[in-house]
Amino acid sequence: LLVFSANTTAMISFSTTLNIALLASVANGFTTMGTFLSRAQFLSSAPTVALSVAASSQQEDLELTRQIVLGHLGEEDVGFDAATPATVTDRPENDLMIRAALGEEVEKTPLWLFRQAGRHLPEYQEYKKKLNMNFLDLLASPETVAECTMQPIRRYDLDAAILFSDILVVPEALGIEVTMPGGVGILVPNPLATPEEVDTRLPSIDTITPEFVQDKLGHVVGAVKQIRKQMAEEGKSIPLIGFSAAPWTLLFYMVGGSSKKNNDAGVQWLTEHPEQSQKLLDLLTKIVIEYMSAQVEAGAHMLQVFEAMGMMIDSDNFRKFALPCLEKIAKELKSRYPDLPLMVFARGACNMNAELVPLGYDVITIDGNVERATARDVVGSGVTLQGNYDPAELIEENGKTVESVRETAKQLLSELGSQRLIANLGEGLGGKESTELVDAFVSAIHEESAAMIAAEK
Repeated sequence: LLVFSANTTAMISFSTTLNIALLASVANGFTTMGTFLSRAQFLSSAPTVALSVAASSQQEDLELTRQIVLGHLGEEDVGFDAATPATVTDRPENDLMIRAALGEEVEKTPLWLFRQAGRHLPEYQEYKKKLNMNFLDLLASPETVAECTMQPIRRYDLDAAILFSDILVVPEALGIEVTMPGGVGILVPNPLATPEEVDTRLPSIDTITPEFVQDKLGHVVGAVKQIRKQMAEEGKSIPLIGFSAAPWTLLFYMVGGSSKKNNDAGVQWLTEHPEQSQKLLDLLTKIVIEYMSAQVEAGAHMLQVFEAMGMMIDSDNFRKFALPCLEKIAKELKSRYPDLPLMVFARGACNMNAELVPLGYDVITIDGNVERATARDVVGSGVTLQGNYDPAELIEENGKTVESVRETAKQLLSELGSQRLIANLGEGLGGKESTELVDAFVSAIHEESAAMIAAEK
């Protein structure tokens, strides 16, 4: 078990005697978000003080460890707080999401919603208007990010919060301009024009370190800490999900500039410039791993990888270019955080879900195009499914009601089952959804799944 804070690292092995190697001289060795070291790095990085303390139980081990660390450094230096890395804290009181993701039994099906924060919430629109900020403006401050993250979990009985952010913060960190001119969504106004610009406009892969992420994406990392702090203050003990886009999706925007035009630019790069495309994908894979690791170190309990532009790549190129990146991300994150649930969504490319199974993700998402009747057969029994409720069922203008929402929620549960399922949408909330109907969906999933599970016992 590794215990981390801003100023200390401890290595602990539980047995009849608690053996602790405590790093003794690390005053400036770690950033405020913490740094994960391998055992060899840890033992070689500085002199250590070896301590041996009798402990009769795991609980006593943990308390003794805490006392030793605090006694060595002083409690004010250690900072055990709401932002302590999720891998070394107890699960939140409501751990339904974590249990479902890891295949553990649940008493009701958990759920959260793609784009649960933001545009469909009246309080979000009022908050934006009050601050006179657009979406990108809101992302710049940990305080505004935290407020937007908290809004849906105050309104709805959701089983997780998700960091309020955008997939294009990663290209921004690499020096690619991102704008929001209004009415046309988020744009990359100056995409990579030639394969040579991979070398001339972007940092080299060896510069992508935890320190780089802290420098370029520190506001996002700080937001994760702020969210955990605010969740603790408001008594919201549920998992916080961190996320990133997958490398192919990031490449798509970086060479095409928009999701609404130049849609063939991404695949054109892959086919015409395979070596530079691979170099770019390797760079993006590296920063995604470090960025998501920083979110975990800041307090995220779970991670979601969004291959949001899966519909813009054919199956052969997905296998050749996108799939290896997703595999590297999963394997590296699992090597760093073995017990942290990893979720993946190949939006528009769920025909590849069977090939995602061996990569190491705990949760595979299905979009609205997936037939529920065969969804579990495709992925097998070793992973949890996520999805795929139609958000159009939550729009009153479509003639939908509280009663119709309950019926369609029951249908989802009957077709996908109540265990090894995280109920979610097949597509993110678009802004026209009724908050009353969203709330009805949340309640229906919880109540109907609880009744199904109770009836099966």
